[in-house]
Amino acid sequence: MERETRGQLRSRMNDSLDEMKNMGRTKQLVIAMAVANVMAVWMAGARAQTAEEGIANFYSDKFQGKKTGSGELYDKDALTASHKKLSYGTKVKVTNIENGKSVVVTINDRMNKSNPAVIDLTRHAAEELGFGKTGKTKVKLEVEK
Repeated sequence: MERETRGQLRSRMNDSLDEMKNMGRTKQLVIAMAVANVMAVWMAGARAQTAEEGIANFYSDKFQGKKTGSGELYDKDALTASHKKLSYGTKVKVTNIENGKSVVVTINDRMNKSNPAVIDLTRHAAEELGFGKTGKTKVKLEVEK
């Protein structure tokens, strides 16, 4: 068996180091591509979440003065709402499909995922939309830019 000279050994070690560096770059590239894919899916979901239709309810007066998910106190006379996914502070245009009336509300609370409604509004918002007496109506939600 031949013995390697120091130069040959150094050369082999440098080749191995280069291979390891390239493998590191490959891993970095794979991670970057995975992150880009996750961001693309998330952005598509955010775009899909800009318009939604379903039933709107309004909060019971018993919640007046209680803390919302955002920490604000619930005010039945404000134009605020609760949603399952939209971030606190998001402005949403809510349109009553039956009569065409619209109002812009600010999300300040989180709905229970099992709630069949798409949004819970304050009494004031429900009255602006014309369903204060019926308690619920079909609405279209559009996130304001």
